[in-house]
Amino acid sequence: MIRYLRCMIRSGMSWSDGPLTAFDLETTGVDTATDRLVTATVVAIVPGAEPVVSTWLADPGVEIPASAAEVHGISTEHARTHGRDAATVVAEVAETLARAWSPTTPLCVFNASFDLSLLHAELRRHHGRDLVLAGPVVDPMCIDKHLDRYRRGKRTLGALCEHHQVRLEDAHSSTGDALACARLAWRLARSHPEQVGTVDLAELHDRQAGWYRTQTTGFADYLDRLADREADPAEAEQLRGRAKEVRTTADHWPLRPTAMQAEVSISAG
Repeated sequence: MIRYLRCMIRSGMSWSDGPLTAFDLETTGVDTATDRLVTATVVAIVPGAEPVVSTWLADPGVEIPASAAEVHGISTEHARTHGRDAATVVAEVAETLARAWSPTTPLCVFNASFDLSLLHAELRRHHGRDLVLAGPVVDPMCIDKHLDRYRRGKRTLGALCEHHQVRLEDAHSSTGDALACARLAWRLARSHPEQVGTVDLAELHDRQAGWYRTQTTGFADYLDRLADREADPAEAEQLRGRAKEVRTTADHWPLRPTAMQAEVSISAG
């Protein structure tokens, strides 16, 4: 298989012509350490066949804030009535990923450090084990930021789909977003063959880790500059604290550090 991949790269073929797996979560919030999984989708894509879509609805065991429910449409009442036990769902999602994701079948995840880190935290919470990275990750958000660093505007999934003319159906559902993410990864691979599409998957994974590091430290530097111009000392201190927190994630893609690792990094900084 490794020989096949090398031949594929030399011939100008793209990994996007082969099997792909896409993944997306909808959650109770935006804190990967404390928020919970509500819905999940894993899509196995094989050229020439219909995508195989696996979906889950969990009862997260906590209240779903109104702000989160407004985004994905799942209320606490609905999740408690129709959702399955969170521990069971988390285990099944991880098992399905393990079967579909491999060194030759990349996992397409938009804003991968969020979804994968939250699933990692859920596995630790319910089962006391870590998420195993079974193969390379392809994150269209990270790639797009690198390819077009100075483009103005949002970098949300919807914004990128519009910019790259990719179909997005049923936005903010885990299934709709997962399918759109796979389409976006394919489009970026075809539009940028030398930088993305014909790059060895393991190498592309490593490149994204470096791009993420540059993007994250750049954002932290921006926060520090805001702090330097802030007249309110309390606001300035808050911005500097946020910048330090952001920097702790720079070397951790696609899995953010645990709370303990982050605390050690902040103390060392």
